[in-house]
Formats: sequence, structure tokens, C-alpha cells
Amino acid sequence: MTKSTKKPTRKHVASGSEWEEKFAYSRAVAQGDWCFVSGTTGTNYELGVMPEEAAQQTRNAITTIDAALRAAGFEMGHVVRVQYTVANRKYIEQIQPELQRAFGAIKPAATMVIADLIEKDMKVEIEVTAFKG
Repeated sequence: MTKSTKKPTRKHVASGSEWEEKFAYSRAVAQGDWCFVSGTTGTNYELGVMPEEAAQQTRNAITTIDAALRAAGFEMGHVVRVQYTVANRKYIEQIQPELQRAFGAIKPAATMVIADLIEKDMKVEIEVTAFKG
């Protein structure tokens, strides 16, 4: 039996965010059965605006994550790990229903961190890891 020397194909997904070019990263990177989605904030890329409400930012981030996963050949049901970074504890109650809608049936391993984000208007950033093996 011979070992395959073929390397898994790496796929990079872009969302069109100016941050991706500015900070030299991909929205998502898929390799083999794994997909890693970068920290995603709540910008509405169709309108090019960051909404004021934490819940809407969360919905937008989840929409962007879902699109990145699909572009890489994955889906939300493949998410096994999620990290939430929230700019202030006061937003947790506002974003919790959105997190429940997106991840309630999936129940990935999760961590929530309270920390400043790059821009003062950003209230939440979500990063996920997906596995479909």
C-alpha cells in the first residue's frame, strides 16, 4: 500500500471587507474537513454600515459567517466551536436570543470574552470553527 503525497487543498474565502485586505487575512480558510472563520463583526456589507443595535450586529455577523461557510463547502450545522467577543457585558442580554437562534440546535463548544474591539461602534465579534468529517 502506498501513501498518498497529495496535500489537502486549502480554500480561502473573502467577504469583501476592507479589513481583510488591510490586516491580511481571509474571512474563512477551509482545508480538508476543517473550516476556520475569522472573527466576524456586524457590518452589513450590502449597505456598508455598522448598525447601532447589538442584536442586529449579531444577526449580520451570523449571516456573514453562514455565507463564508457555504462558500467553503460547509454549513452552520458543521460548527463545532465558537468564540464570542463582546465589547460590554450590557450587550449579552441583547445578543443572547440571536445566538440561541443560530447555535441552539448545534450546541458547539463556546467561549465568551468581554473585550474592546477595533472600532468603537463594534459590539460583538464571532469566530467559528467547523468540521464535516
